[in-house]
Amino acid sequence: MNLRGPRGTVLMLMASLALLAGCATPAGDPESDQIVLAESYELGGYNPVNGYSESGVSPIYDGLYRPSATTDSVVPDLTPALAAREPEPAGPNRWRIPLRTGVVFSDGSSFDSADVVATYAAVADPRVASEISTSVSPIVSLTADGPEAVTVELTTAADPRPYLLIGILPSERVEDAPAADWAVNTAPVGTGPYRLESLRPDQAVMVARDDYWGEPAQVNRLVYTYTPDDNARAQSMVSGAVDGTTLPPRLIDSVRSDEVQTVGVQSADWRGVALPAGNPFTADPAARLAMNLGVDREAIVGDVLRGYGRPASTPVAEAYGDAYNPDARFAFDLDRAKAVLDEAGWRADAGQVREKDGARASFELLYNASDTLRRDLAVAYAAAMKPLGIEVRPRGSSWDEIDTRFGDSAVLLGGGATPYSIDSQVYDTLHTRVANSSPYSNPGNFTAPGLDELLERAVRSAPGPGKDQLYRDIQAGYAGEPSHVFLVFLDHTYSYRDRGWTQTPPIMEPHSHGVSWGPWWNVAAWTR
Repeated sequence: MNLRGPRGTVLMLMASLALLAGCATPAGDPESDQIVLAESYELGGYNPVNGYSESGVSPIYDGLYRPSATTDSVVPDLTPALAAREPEPAGPNRWRIPLRTGVVFSDGSSFDSADVVATYAAVADPRVASEISTSVSPIVSLTADGPEAVTVELTTAADPRPYLLIGILPSERVEDAPAADWAVNTAPVGTGPYRLESLRPDQAVMVARDDYWGEPAQVNRLVYTYTPDDNARAQSMVSGAVDGTTLPPRLIDSVRSDEVQTVGVQSADWRGVALPAGNPFTADPAARLAMNLGVDREAIVGDVLRGYGRPASTPVAEAYGDAYNPDARFAFDLDRAKAVLDEAGWRADAGQVREKDGARASFELLYNASDTLRRDLAVAYAAAMKPLGIEVRPRGSSWDEIDTRFGDSAVLLGGGATPYSIDSQVYDTLHTRVANSSPYSNPGNFTAPGLDELLERAVRSAPGPGKDQLYRDIQAGYAGEPSHVFLVFLDHTYSYRDRGWTQTPPIMEPHSHGVSWGPWWNVAAWTR
C-alpha cells in the first residue's frame, strides 16, 4: 500500500457530510448496525498484490494467516484464516499448508489452491511491479498440492506464516499488467467478511456478506469518508458526523469528551532520520554516533507525541521480548556527544557550526510536507542538534523529490511495514543495500563491521533462543556504529464513539494504520 500522505482539503469534508446526510442510518444512531469512519488515506487501491491488506487485516480479504492477540503490548500470534491449520513441515525450509474448504469469494467463485498460487506468483512477477515484492522475497516457490493445499519453500528456516498474510484474489482476477492498473483496485473480490457495495472518491461503502465462511458480521455496514485534513477529521468527530477516525497526537486529546473516547495503540511503526552518504559530516561514523547520543528521545515522546509513543534506538521494539536488547539503547548524553565530535576533529567556536577540513556539520532534512507529525519530529530533531554545533535544516517536500535526494539529504522516514516477522522488521533497514533494495532501505548504505553477517545468520535461523541472541548481538553491533538516528515508536491514536458494541481489543500495529486498524481492525467480530 502506498502510505504517502494524501492531499488535504476541507471541501472534501463538506462533500462527505453531504453524502452522510443521505445515508439510511446516520452516524450517531445507537441502534444502527452501521459505522461511519473518517479515513485519512485515499479510498480505492484495494489490490492485495500491491500492498492492500499486506499485514493480514482487511474487511474485504483474507490471507492464509492473520494476526491475533488480546493486547497491543506483544507481537501478535499468526492464526489460520484461509489456511486450515498451522504449517506442516515437509522438508528443509519447506511446509505444506492445508487450505480451508467451502470458501467462496464475494463474486460467488470458489476458493482453492490455484488462487493462492496465482496471487503469490503475481506479487513476485516483475511485470506486475508490486510495491510489496521484496516483502515475500524469502519465498523460493509456492505451488499447489492438489486443490486443497499448497507447499511453500523459503530461503530460510524461519516461520513461514509472516510471509503468508497477503489477501488472496481469485486467479481469474489476476492480470498480466502493472498492479496499480488492475480492476480490483476499485472493484475488489475477496473472501473476507465484507464486500464493496459502492465507491466514490470521497466515500466507500462496504456491507457484510451473508455467504462468508466464518461467523457473519453483526456490524452490517461500514461507511468510509475520505477526509485527508487532520483538523477536518477532528471537527467531524466533535460534531457527531462520524463514529470514529484516526488523528495525530497533537489533536487526539482535543476531541475527548463524555461522548468521544480516545485510544493510543502500540505499534512497531518507527520514525527516524536516514542519513546521506554524500554529506561529509553524516558519512562520518563518529558524527552518527554523536547525533544518537545528543537527542533526548524521552523529551520528543513527551513534547511531540504527547506521550503517545516510546523512544526508539534501533528498529527492534521491546515487544519482541527476548530478541530485544535493552543495553543497545542510546541514553541522552550531551556532554559525551560533544566529546565524540571533538575527538573526531569536528570543532567550532562557541555557538558556531562545527567544521572539519573545510566541511561543515550541516545538512538538509527532508520530510513529507503533508505529514504534520513528520514535520514536528523533523523540527524537534533539528532543535536537538543545535546545542551540539550541528546545523539541521528541515524542509517539507514531496515524495517525488525526496525519492531522488537520498544521496545528499537526510530524510525523516518511517518503517515497520511487516513487524510480525522480526527478520522483515530489521534486515532491509540495517543490511547493506542489494540490487532489489527499496530506496527506503538503509538509504545511506552505512553498515557496522560484521553486521551483515549477523543479519544473514539471523534471517536464516529458525525461531528460538539462538535467533533471539543473534538479534541482541545485531542491536549491540548497530549501537557501536549506527546508520540512522531512530527517534520513536509511535502509538497510533484513534477516537471513537461507544455505540454499545462489544469490541475486540486493539493489537500491535505495523506502519500501516488508518481506520482499517485501531478499534476497527476486527470489526467483523464485534457483537451487541
